[in-house]
Amino acid sequence: MAIFRRRVSREAERYHADQELGGDFGALLERAREAELTLRVKRAEGVSTEELRAAGIDFDRALTEALRAAEAVQRTTFGEKAYDDRIARRKAKATPDGAKWTAEVNRLRTLREEHRLTGIARVPRASAVARKA
Repeated sequence: MAIFRRRVSREAERYHADQELGGDFGALLERAREAELTLRVKRAEGVSTEELRAAGIDFDRALTEALRAAEAVQRTTFGEKAYDDRIARRKAKATPDGAKWTAEVNRLRTLREEHRLTGIARVPRASAVARKA
């Protein structure tokens, strides 16, 4: 008689991975707030464009990490069935917790896209600067 070990479903594996990733959401959001504050301080001080670009990219990375964690929390809030079932995902979005996390993900996504469009300082390429000289 063979003894078989019960395998964990693919959805359960993804669910547990999302739980681990989503557990850091608070710390990642705080890091994004600190990066935003650093960017605003540098803008107020009038630092060079290269430093503004570096601060802007750091803020973008922090926002992206916070967004990934928020998406993971959103998926865990929806539950294991929602990973592969479109209807279960839609029903989970209608719950108060599901709506809260959907709004948070949308807010972070909008903030990141707005920052990518207007917040990262552009630095001229070295070849363009050389041609003007």
